[in-house]
Amino acid sequence: MLLTTKRLLSIDVFRAINMFFMIFVNDLSGVHNVPAWIDHVKANEDGMHFADTIFPLFLFIAGLSIPLAIGRRISKGESFVSIGGYILLRSFALLVMGFFHVNLEDYSSSALLPIGVWEFLLTLSFFLIWMDYPETWAKAKKYTLTATGVVLLVALAILYKGGSPAEPKGLSPSWWGILGIIGWAYLICAGAYLIFKGNFIALIITLIVLVAINIGVHGGLIDIRLWIIKDGASASLMMFGVVFSSLYSNFVAKGKYNNIWITFTLIGIALIALGFVIRPYTEGISKIHSTPAWVFICTGIGVLLFELLIFIIDIKGKPSWFKIIKPAGTSTLTCYLIPYFMVAVFYIINFSYPHFLNYGTGGIIRSFAVSFVVILITGFLEKRRLRLKI
Repeated sequence: MLLTTKRLLSIDVFRAINMFFMIFVNDLSGVHNVPAWIDHVKANEDGMHFADTIFPLFLFIAGLSIPLAIGRRISKGESFVSIGGYILLRSFALLVMGFFHVNLEDYSSSALLPIGVWEFLLTLSFFLIWMDYPETWAKAKKYTLTATGVVLLVALAILYKGGSPAEPKGLSPSWWGILGIIGWAYLICAGAYLIFKGNFIALIITLIVLVAINIGVHGGLIDIRLWIIKDGASASLMMFGVVFSSLYSNFVAKGKYNNIWITFTLIGIALIALGFVIRPYTEGISKIHSTPAWVFICTGIGVLLFELLIFIIDIKGKPSWFKIIKPAGTSTLTCYLIPYFMVAVFYIINFSYPHFLNYGTGGIIRSFAVSFVVILITGFLEKRRLRLKI
């Protein structure tokens, strides 16, 4: 069954909460002496902390939205080619942004442009290219601004210099970055939804295949990682979201609300338990290595949180509880990119936080404050139609 509801407020709120904490943990990476349970687990450790749940939950939430967006287009009678083009363009945009963000990590101090200027102009080019321009604007104006963004992005690519002064290098995809990973997973999951036209059984089979690849790679049964799918972890997390969103749609269409609570609770707990059961056989729990145990546990948490938010938001009608962070759920990409502007400006003006905001409790308070400030800026821009849309 196609999920054709315009939007589910529970998913918007879930996305907003997740984005709030994504900004929080990203900023917290610059804070020292924080409690271990908040920060990321090290690459060589078997375990998972709070920060290790944020990105996988974002993938799960992105999956929840796919049946809404693609299902609505299918129900409107849009052609396969039209929807496929939409999916390809969204994926391409995320891959481009992820690719450039990855190369920020290796930016050379000997480059022509200081890193702060390059990062600021890069983020500006993303806004110019993928801005949700008002329909009332003249096409010439929109095309001019978009073209300006493209030219700026190309110029920045030419001016880029990475590596060391002794061994400079140009742009290269050492990995695809957070946005790039989302882009590849979206291409797989949204593509599958389109190809199978939301058929629930076909989606389940797709999920099983992706999970099997992930288990096979980390269990030593598969010796290669596929190009787009890699070890299947990111696509599995997103496809879990697709499946549970579709399952929710089926229950709502049949008026079986009680089945939601029973089914989601049991499956959520079962997935967490499965993660711990499979842990010893598939390289433990690790976000860095994207192991099956990490995928199952994070998905189980996502299912239980989605169920809770369905009850609070969709059933009890309490979206106002989360009004202050709402823009993070409705202008998510904008919200994600605002910190790049902030960091760039900090580089340019050589700003650094006072000492007490870089350590312990002071640093944690700072990171919470940064999250709220970023969301307030996003809300201010959203009201003026200054937001990205891909």
